[in-house]
Amino acid sequence: MILAEEKQGFSRRLKEAMRKARVDANSPTRVAREFNLRYHGDPVTAPAIRKWLLGEALPSQDKIRVLAQWLEVTPQWLRFGESDRREEKAHPLAKQDLASYAAVDPLWVTKKLELLNEPHKRIVLEVVRALLRLEGKQ
Repeated sequence: MILAEEKQGFSRRLKEAMRKARVDANSPTRVAREFNLRYHGDPVTAPAIRKWLLGEALPSQDKIRVLAQWLEVTPQWLRFGESDRREEKAHPLAKQDLASYAAVDPLWVTKKLELLNEPHKRIVLEVVRALLRLEGKQ
């Protein structure tokens, strides 16, 4: 398969997975914001998301893994359109995924919090305070 066809195939599968997960593919800005909340690397821009959705570019494998986990599909299917029987049994939330999801790096949280605008930062802080009150740790 030539690269242009691979990009188009990825784009179709990404849009299908987003539709099933009820993620609005018509707003690359919103998709980028949601993706960046889940991704531990450098933030992805809305133009990069737009290229993925238009079949003009392919994300790196680490980004495909995050997309797949978020959209509850296998990375193999998302990238190549193939299923991996081992992953199908483990998905959507394999034990290793739960462990990595629960083990959040405090520096990553701080970095992501800094990306938010002021009203959203206040919301996050209010949620954290409420959770701490529920657990009696404030």
